[in-house]
Amino acid sequence: MVYTHCRIVCEVAEQLMARQRLDVDADLVRAGCLLHDIGVYQLYTPSGELDHATYVRHGVLGHELLRELGYPDVLCRFCSCHTGVGITRDDIVAQCLPIPPGDYVAETAEEELVMYADKFHSKTTPPVFVTAAAFTEKISRFGEAKAREFARMRSRYGDPDLTPLAAAYGHSVR
Repeated sequence: MVYTHCRIVCEVAEQLMARQRLDVDADLVRAGCLLHDIGVYQLYTPSGELDHATYVRHGVLGHELLRELGYPDVLCRFCSCHTGVGITRDDIVAQCLPIPPGDYVAETAEEELVMYADKFHSKTTPPVFVTAAAFTEKISRFGEAKAREFARMRSRYGDPDLTPLAAAYGHSVR
């Protein structure tokens, strides 16, 4: 499911790039989409169960994995800087998150686009496409500032058309 999710995120990003004519490195965005969740694989137990309790670690784990494999930081950062609408040092402390203190926020347009595109599909069982309204409701639980940040990205990139993607992948939209 992780690979399929990453392909879907790439398709969402492609759609947004085409529609908005964004000034981004499209190849870098594609690479970021395909790599952003690679750390999820390290959270599977030997029996194939996903460790949901520490899922927030997947970004940092992916960053470390790619760095150890010799990938440049510009690619590693797609892993560590795509969760939610960014995780700050203050978020880590306030929520007692099991990741090293730091600011894991998008710094480039490419990182931000991958982060944004990722919000529209969930690897839940069963996997689903997520509307902007549904994600706004979800992110609002983490504070008004997070909801405002998502609204800012939404204003910049627009809403993707999830209907053809949902039909192509057989996933519902919520």
